[in-house]
Amino acid sequence: MQQKVDIAVVGAGPAGQIAAIAMARGGRRVALVGPQPDGSDRRTTALMHQSLDMMARLGLWDELQPHAAALQTMQIIDGTKRLLRAPTVAFRSAEIDLPAFGYNIPNSALLESLATAVAAEPLIERVTKSAEAIVISDGDVRIDISGGDDIIADFVIGADGRRSKTRDSAGVGVKTWSYPQTAVVLNFSHSLPHQNISTEFHTESGPFTQVPLPGLRSSLVWVVTPKEAERLLALELVALSTEVETRMQSILGKVTVEDGVQAWPLSGMTAEVYGKGRAAFVGEAGHAFPPIGAQGLNLSLRDIAALEDILIDRQSAPIARDSGDRFHAKRRIDIASRTASVDLLNRSLLSSLLPVQMLRAAGLQVLASVAPLRNLVMQEGVAPGRGLKSLPTMLREKIRR
Repeated sequence: MQQKVDIAVVGAGPAGQIAAIAMARGGRRVALVGPQPDGSDRRTTALMHQSLDMMARLGLWDELQPHAAALQTMQIIDGTKRLLRAPTVAFRSAEIDLPAFGYNIPNSALLESLATAVAAEPLIERVTKSAEAIVISDGDVRIDISGGDDIIADFVIGADGRRSKTRDSAGVGVKTWSYPQTAVVLNFSHSLPHQNISTEFHTESGPFTQVPLPGLRSSLVWVVTPKEAERLLALELVALSTEVETRMQSILGKVTVEDGVQAWPLSGMTAEVYGKGRAAFVGEAGHAFPPIGAQGLNLSLRDIAALEDILIDRQSAPIARDSGDRFHAKRRIDIASRTASVDLLNRSLLSSLLPVQMLRAAGLQVLASVAPLRNLVMQEGVAPGRGLKSLPTMLREKIRR
C-alpha cells in the first residue's frame, strides 16, 4: 500500500514537528515520519523574539508560555583567572524596545505541546515508524516505512538529526569537527530570584550559562573538559550543588541541583549543501554546533520559515523539482555566518594565546562602553538583518546630535 502526500517530514523532534505544522497550516498535505521522542531530554531551549513571532503565528505560543521564563537581561561575566580579563557586559531587552529577548522553555514541555498540535492538525498524517529507505528522484520522493504503508511525496524535509538518512539518500556529504569539551546539562532551584537575568560566565574550558526557568529555578549548560565532566557526573547532588553555587559566585543564593544531570560531548557539523532537488535538510540534519548564544532551534526555525516561502502556494501549485536548491541558496549565508561566529567565540575561550585574549577582552570592552554598537549586536541577535536595517537610522541620529 502507498499513501500520497505533498511533503514528507522525516524526524519527529522539535524541528520536524514544527516543520510539519508549518507546512500543514500552509495547506500542504504532510506525513510526519519517525518515532516520538522519549521525553528524557533535560535540556531547555531559548526561543528568541523572531522565533516567538513564528510560534505565535502558527498558534503554538499560547500553550507554551506558561512553561517559559522571560529573558530580559543577558550578561557576560569573565570567570577566567587569566591576566587579561574582559569587563562584564549586560544586554537589556529594554534598550531595543522589547519586553524580552526571548523565553526559555524545557524541551519536555516543548515536545509535549508540539505533539498535541500535530495530533490536532487534520492535514498531518502521523507515522510513528522509522523510514527504512528514501529514494529521491526528479519526479518524486519514495519512502519505505518499517512495517507500514510506503509514502510518495513531492518533497521531503529531513529533520532526522546529524546521522540523517534523508541527507545521505540525497547523496549530500558533511563536514564535521570536534571540540575537547563536554556540556554538563542540569536544572536547579535557588533561594534568590533570577529576575529574568541569564548569566554566562566565560571560563577557560568554555561557557557556564545559567538561563531562567519559571519561579526560583534555572537551567544550566556547563561546558568543561571530558575528564571534568566525568568528575562532576560522579558527584552526589549535594556536592554538585555546592560546585554550581561556587562557580556562580552565589549570585542566586543557595543552589539545589535537581536529579537528571546529563552530559553531551560537543562537536560541529555542516552539510555540503542544505537542500538539493526535492529535499531540504533542517535542524541538525543540516547544521549543528555547540550550545552557545541560543542559536540552535532558532536557526532551525529560520530554515522552516524559508521553506514556507518556497513550498507553500495558496493556489496549491505543484512543488518545483528544484525547491531544495532554492532553499540552499536562501539559507547558506545565514547558516555559514552563525556557524562561524559560534565556532570563533568558543575557540577564543579555549585559546591560551595572549593576542586572542586581548582581542576578546577588547571586543567585550567596546560592547560594554559603546551603546549604539551594543544595540546593533542585540538587534542582530534577536532577528538577523534587523540590526543592519536599523544601521542607517542610527547613523543619521548620531549625525544630527
